Amino acid sequence: MPYELAILTLFLIASLAAIVVRKIHLPYTVALVAIGLMLGNMGVLHPPQLTPEVLFALFLPGLIFEAAIHLDSKAMLRDIWTITALVVPGVVASMLVSAAILVYAGQLLPAIPSLTWPIALLFGAAVAATDPVAVVSLFKELGAPKRLRLLIESESLLNDGTGIVIFALVLGYIEHKAQIDGKILFDFFKVTGLGALIGILIALVVAWMIEDLDDPMIVITMSVIAAYGSFLIAEQMGVSGVISTVATGLILQNRVLCHIYPSVRLSVEGFWEFMAFALNSLIFLLMGFSVRIDMLTSFWPIVLTAYMAMVVARFLVVVGVWATLYPTKLRFPFSWSLVMGWGGLRGALSMVLALSLPDSLIYKDVVVTMVFGVVLLSIFIQGLTIAPLAKWLGILGKKVQLKEYELLRTQALLAQTALDEIEDLQRHHIASKKTLEKIAKEYQELKDQLEQNLQQKAPQGDLLRTEEELRVKRHILNVQKARLLEAYHKGTISKDIYERLSAELDAKLLQIDNEN
Repeated sequence: MPYELAILTLFLIASLAAIVVRKIHLPYTVALVAIGLMLGNMGVLHPPQLTPEVLFALFLPGLIFEAAIHLDSKAMLRDIWTITALVVPGVVASMLVSAAILVYAGQLLPAIPSLTWPIALLFGAAVAATDPVAVVSLFKELGAPKRLRLLIESESLLNDGTGIVIFALVLGYIEHKAQIDGKILFDFFKVTGLGALIGILIALVVAWMIEDLDDPMIVITMSVIAAYGSFLIAEQMGVSGVISTVATGLILQNRVLCHIYPSVRLSVEGFWEFMAFALNSLIFLLMGFSVRIDMLTSFWPIVLTAYMAMVVARFLVVVGVWATLYPTKLRFPFSWSLVMGWGGLRGALSMVLALSLPDSLIYKDVVVTMVFGVVLLSIFIQGLTIAPLAKWLGILGKKVQLKEYELLRTQALLAQTALDEIEDLQRHHIASKKTLEKIAKEYQELKDQLEQNLQQKAPQGDLLRTEEELRVKRHILNVQKARLLEAYHKGTISKDIYERLSAELDAKLLQIDNEN
């Protein structure tokens, strides 16, 4: 099958999957991996292979830039020490703990191959970075606290860069048979620091070029150039392209995108949201196609051990950060650390890092199989259970509670509407009094029961007041938009005035959506 037709088929599959999972409330990325795994092992479709070149040149810059421009830079700065602890010492600690568990498991358990420290460290570096795409989208839908979502998103965004750098440094030292010493720390800061500097410089130049533009097509084009250009330039200079793209996205968001014309901002954000959907759809489908079930089943003892090592390392890191920050103002609830630990899924980046290992490396097949198995287990086991865990811990469910309350309130309103209509029928003598009184009694009993349930189901605290305030504001803005459009169609205002005021209303609606 030609690659063009294969890509089109993948998009069709992804779109159908998106429609289905919305109805059955299954995490989208979990469904895509499952579909890719099934189709790949059936041999019915042969898409492009998920290679390091494809991932780094096409997927990573777009996904990282999209995530960066949707993050609140000011909120990130407030939690910068928490995020830094997770993405620098946290990634290193995760690598070391995972490697240690694997090495000692190989010495104690006959079914587990004895791995050397260098090979175990490569595995630990490959799975150190998290990829919680499914978790973040699910948390947003179910109403997780904004700070928790910010911590998960920020960590995932930044630890991609640190994970890639650490993996490359460890692999380089192993290939050159050099001793891992203090120089690796210098190399790490050089690669990440220069990468960030390149990203900042590119962002400042692009910001200067587009800050006064009101043409969304030009701004979108420049944002694409900034996203992929910062990545490619940094990689060509031998520093971190991921860190460079992160810096570019954050600077552009803070300096330009939050201040430009609202209509332009809506167009830019809409474009990058589509890019994220398209790239994520392809990458998770290709992940499923890349996995060989026969390899996983033949190495299942070490795959299971590697998965347990990764989970243990993740929980030790997150709980360690929680304990360190607990005496400070940056502390967060312990239940959050449990959710962050279990929600630290691994994704395509880990698989591609494993695939990038040279063929000359001993145990390459074992490392690749371990990484692929860990990624699959984390997506299916943690991806399907994170929402129930968060609900059990009381972190999620607030929006579900609001929906139940809204349903009861709407049913009570409909019952009152029926009673009002019955009174109108009585005044006009449409039906006999006895018949109408009987029906009115039924509706009155229903309304009384619904109002009693409403009192029991009323959300506690400021949750209901905040949600109602946002909905009233959204309703008023939509009414204003309708009146504005009506005035324009009647010719009472000019096109320029209509577009200007409509853009201002759209910006206010966008702000409300971001607050929700």
